[in-house]
Amino acid sequence: MNNLEKSVEEKATEGEKEDSSSAVQSTEPSDSVMAAASATDGVAATALRSVIQRIEQAAERCGRRSDQVRLVAVSKTKPVSLLKQVYDAGHRCFGENYVKELVEKAPQLPDDIEWHFIGNLQSNKVKPLLTGVPNLAMVETVDDEKIANQLDRVAGNIGRKPLKVFVQVNTSGEETKSGVEPDGCVELVKYIASNCPNLEFCGLMTIGMPDYTSTPENFKTLAKCRSEVCKALGISEDQCELSMGMSGDFELAVEMGSTNVRVGSTIFGAREYPKKQSN
Repeated sequence: MNNLEKSVEEKATEGEKEDSSSAVQSTEPSDSVMAAASATDGVAATALRSVIQRIEQAAERCGRRSDQVRLVAVSKTKPVSLLKQVYDAGHRCFGENYVKELVEKAPQLPDDIEWHFIGNLQSNKVKPLLTGVPNLAMVETVDDEKIANQLDRVAGNIGRKPLKVFVQVNTSGEETKSGVEPDGCVELVKYIASNCPNLEFCGLMTIGMPDYTSTPENFKTLAKCRSEVCKALGISEDQCELSMGMSGDFELAVEMGSTNVRVGSTIFGAREYPKKQSN
């Protein structure tokens, strides 16, 4: 059992002990409520362990260690109660796409969670994000100098430790996707390294094509960008992470060198978007 799996199992056991202790002291819920809660918790915990196992197997296939891959559980649209169940199963790294949702959820959950912001970030949302989520560990979607400057300024003003960031690269060429063009990647990284003392550049991030037809090419492009960045900065490739891979392609991403996979629906189930109300 490796460190990733061991950590989950140990924390899950601790959570089970705490749950059983608190149950003795409180009024017992009805059998139907307990059954429903158990079923939901079982699905989330089982799904988490399944994803971890698949990451381990993918890493083994390409001769890597699974502890070289971080799993970000993306909880977009999911209630705090479901996140807590995954937390109780031992997981600590969660991701959100929307500032409002993250700022609302973070205070309701333990502060040892490492939050990753993985959505498009507007300049006017930077201050609410950084002040509202003290345990924000990473912003994965820096794609221009303007947002880098704003993150750097706010991080410095509130006196937090340097904020880790990934530069998002648009490797698929889709106009609907955010991200710097591959040929502009090096310059943006160099700008952050030279002009943003309150940011810590940690790697590159991309989102593959939704139908996966060009996913291998997208991932190869990001790996090529990393080589160019590392050469420009004079650093080794293990000092520049690759955040690539989601629910439909995270195993391929691991096999192609990803160090950070962002998995949502495979763990939490299909996303539940509220229906738009008519005016």
